[in-house]
Amino acid sequence: MTRNTAPAVDAITVEVVSQSLAGIVQEMQNSLFCTGYSTIIRESRDASCAILDPAGRVLSQFTVLPLHLGAFPACVEGLLSFYSADELSDGDAYLVNHPYWGGSPHAPDMAILSPIVIDGGLFGFSASIAHKSDIGGLVPGSSSGQAREIFHEGLMVPPVRFSHRGEPVREVETILRANSRTPDLVIGDLQGQVGATRLGAERVRDLCAKHGTSTVASAAERLYLLTERRARAAIATWPDGSYEGYAALHSEGLEGGRPVAVRVTVTIDGDQATFGFSASDDQVGGPYNIRPPLVRAVCSYALKCLVDPELPSNHGLTLAVETVTRDGSVLSPVMPAPVNTYMPIANVVAEAIFDALGPVLPRARIGESSRGVSGTLSHILPGEPYPRVQYELPAGAVGARADADGVSASKAHVANGTITPVEILESEFPVELVRFELVPDSGGAGRFRGGLAYVREYRMLGDGQFSSRGGHLLTPPAGREGGLPGGGGATIVNPGRADERHVSAQDGNVRLHAGDVLRREMSGAGGYGDPREREVERVLDDVRNGYVTPESARSAYGVVVVRAGHTWDVDAEATAALRAG
Repeated sequence: MTRNTAPAVDAITVEVVSQSLAGIVQEMQNSLFCTGYSTIIRESRDASCAILDPAGRVLSQFTVLPLHLGAFPACVEGLLSFYSADELSDGDAYLVNHPYWGGSPHAPDMAILSPIVIDGGLFGFSASIAHKSDIGGLVPGSSSGQAREIFHEGLMVPPVRFSHRGEPVREVETILRANSRTPDLVIGDLQGQVGATRLGAERVRDLCAKHGTSTVASAAERLYLLTERRARAAIATWPDGSYEGYAALHSEGLEGGRPVAVRVTVTIDGDQATFGFSASDDQVGGPYNIRPPLVRAVCSYALKCLVDPELPSNHGLTLAVETVTRDGSVLSPVMPAPVNTYMPIANVVAEAIFDALGPVLPRARIGESSRGVSGTLSHILPGEPYPRVQYELPAGAVGARADADGVSASKAHVANGTITPVEILESEFPVELVRFELVPDSGGAGRFRGGLAYVREYRMLGDGQFSSRGGHLLTPPAGREGGLPGGGGATIVNPGRADERHVSAQDGNVRLHAGDVLRREMSGAGGYGDPREREVERVLDDVRNGYVTPESARSAYGVVVVRAGHTWDVDAEATAALRAG
């Protein structure tokens, strides 16, 4: 049941504090995006900010990346295992990126934690987590598909003081610079994070000065307990029972072509939901493992989707469900298992949950979404001591719902962020984008169509390399209730030329030269329902928009289209005959 430990605070004060905290983390986020040095933060927005209590419970988070709801508490837990509360000073900032000694999803995600000290006592933490362009490791960008242990993935930093009384700790900065291929970007982004967390700490102190520290603390605790109560009330309406779900990693990774599977048993008992993952595959040799704090965050994400997307992102979401993992599994790897390509497996966790609950909860009925083709381009420029690391967040597509088409060229589930604009890439890196478009027929056919993939082709204007983390599509994003799987998914060097080459995870670094073209084709998402039940006019619109080819309209949907001047029309008689057959 809900624990009601917070002192009584009236509802109006709780709401005022709630909206104030939400505004603070939004302001922190805006500050971070505006001061980011790298395209990863400025354009892709691979960062989150939060306010936490002294124990690391999230009071408010601006949810750019849902996984950080689990990462922030684990980072604070790591910090408090190295430093006592008495050692934490106002004006200090602490750095951690160790996936096992903290909570970072992978080493490039560096957390900055700034203590909020009020009247000599620790009120909590102002925190941010943001991806770094490079912190060493086997390949530029640090995330290598060839990694077999975390020591291949770059510099691991346990919780250390990064800034003391407002001044940077020179020794830490020096170590970071010495281990990065993009030292100025890394330090610049970290300084932006420090500025954002200082801003958050200042705003929280102002809030406490206005309403009283104990009142704000009590209201914040009451807020996450109310979130738990709302979630449990919704769970209580779900049918009791145990429901099993399954999903598999789409790419081949380094497991010899064996799909990596996540299996979940969701048990509903009154207002309690338990997500059991013990039957999932063992940890893998490649970097497709994920730590338990992030698994809990995926469960919180799924709960928010199934209950109310407007639920506050705070500790209450984690209180409402229990998550069970097995040590040594892909969802609870043992150090030093690599974790740099954690996002695909995190999305597999979400897919498995929705697969389990789809039969009993309408909101869980969705075709499988696709993940982007992972990898990093880097460029070697004459006279420059370091490569330019072109790190992008590739998007996939969202699966069709039971009542709506999927979303094309989009991040899905716990993956978030934006696709880097062409203008930014061409102005900051020696590369030309020669193609950027949706892939026809890549969205799985269904009564509701899956989202379409996109393809980008990059012409190199100098020497460089592509460091692959994924490759061939082994298990296409599945459709549901008769819907067909999504298609596409490939990385190709010099497509259509005599030296054409398909790239897989086993290839690792692929050398590129001026004039070479790299094609990165994402995969589309699964459809939902029988394609022959899709409204004919919807199929015609898809053909006219270039989403579905005339051939697929006939073969998958049973709709015959014919040319009518510069557009397409339906051959009603032929369509009726085809669908009747």
